[in-house]
Amino acid sequence: MPTYLTPGVYVEEVQSGARPIEGVGTAVAAFVGFAERGPFHTPTLVTSWDQYTQEFGGFTEGTYLAHSVYGYFSNGGGAAYVVRIGGSAEDTSAPSVTGARGKREAKAVELGGFLVTAKPGVTGVSVEVADAGGENPPEDRFMLLVRKGDEVVETYETSTRKNVKGYLVNQARASKLIEVTEQRGAAQTKPATQTLAIPDAPGAPATNGAGEVARLDPAEYVGDSAARTGFGGLETIDEITMVAVPDLMSAYQRGDIDAEGVRTVQLAVISHCEQMGDRVAVLDSPPGLSAQQVRTWRNDEAGYDSRYATLYYPWVRVFDPAAGRNTTVPPSGHIAGVWARSDGERGVHKAPANEVIRGAVDLEIRLSKGEQDLLNPIGVNCVRAFPGRGIRIWGARTLSSDPAWRYLNVRRLFNYLEESILLGTQWVVFEPNDDRLWASIRRNVTAFLQEEWRRGALFGRTAEEAFYVKCDRDNNPQESIDQGRVVCEIGVSPVRPAEFVVFRLAQFSDTTSLIDE
Repeated sequence: MPTYLTPGVYVEEVQSGARPIEGVGTAVAAFVGFAERGPFHTPTLVTSWDQYTQEFGGFTEGTYLAHSVYGYFSNGGGAAYVVRIGGSAEDTSAPSVTGARGKREAKAVELGGFLVTAKPGVTGVSVEVADAGGENPPEDRFMLLVRKGDEVVETYETSTRKNVKGYLVNQARASKLIEVTEQRGAAQTKPATQTLAIPDAPGAPATNGAGEVARLDPAEYVGDSAARTGFGGLETIDEITMVAVPDLMSAYQRGDIDAEGVRTVQLAVISHCEQMGDRVAVLDSPPGLSAQQVRTWRNDEAGYDSRYATLYYPWVRVFDPAAGRNTTVPPSGHIAGVWARSDGERGVHKAPANEVIRGAVDLEIRLSKGEQDLLNPIGVNCVRAFPGRGIRIWGARTLSSDPAWRYLNVRRLFNYLEESILLGTQWVVFEPNDDRLWASIRRNVTAFLQEEWRRGALFGRTAEEAFYVKCDRDNNPQESIDQGRVVCEIGVSPVRPAEFVVFRLAQFSDTTSLIDE
């Protein structure tokens, strides 16, 4: 209480007992995969496709991260965290420099004021700087020779000046082997005559001394929470609600990782989501499988059972600007975008299904109803093509065997409610543990759940049927108070999707009028 020493009129601000609980965001994705450039093992927030290309480059043949992020944004995604793997932040095999954004760029060599890296999938490359031809070449001119092994495969007569046609960065865009970027703020000086080996592209199939392709260890994906690498780097970011690893399948297709490695990584994604308790894994099925093969893989090989994971099949065909033609990609990125769009338009309680996948030209395989009959009961969410209705998600199940957690929207609704209540009641900590506190908790949680019921997120004709909140002396006895605990019991009745819509038609004859006559 304030102390009053002088007569007068005083105004005091009184803290209202109402502390409204605000709903948290439900549509923030995390993608782990291979990129053209950018920081390794550093969760980087991107909010648009343009921002992604600035940080990580564009489409790269043989990888799926860019396609997934593009599909995410084109389908309604608003924010995503990207983790580039394929190289370690602790790797000192190549010189490291600080770029314009102050981030450490690994696996690059420095030429004057430029950085040179190998493109994804490229190994065994070196560059040679030589003097330009002619009697008196300008001081800004020099020759750049790109070698593959001992053979010179690309030659560029370049300049350090930006305003000329032969500017090094512009010239190197035509290269199939290297990428040259400018160090902003660095002096654009002519590099010394030299030959430098370019480290193999991170994330590409690295070769060992015998020339054989080295396998990509699943640990590269899983990472370490202490070192903030792989999935471990995502543990410190609370707002993430869905996790996808599209380039697990590109590594599998290249032979960098085997079928057991695929299961290892997918189980690690599921474990990460279960441990965090507020996010769901969006898994891709292996490529090139028929409906029966996917059923066998799901039941006999993978065998996943989790209420924090979903599986989608088949892959989708989209346009690939890098190749100039359509290509088949894992659906997880596009699916995550549809989740975000559905959340924004209808709410997290609406099952993200019967929704069109934007950008999908076709499917790897067109499923029949009979084939989906094999997959839907085991939690494989199918993507179907319908005449006149486009390509749509036609399933909304988790991989859980527990009927209570069968539907994806139920799992995500609970994630939303739990996280919202958790963050909205932080003020409770260290408050006096008495009846007034319990009443405040009941009032605030009830107000939040009433609003969710009005929005259609909870099932019931009345609020009493839809939920209850209990926080009183019954569940807060003296022993609990002495231990410093406050217990609030909340029960909700979630809405479930109308997955099977049945219309019963019967034939009948109206004989009543004949009898009356």
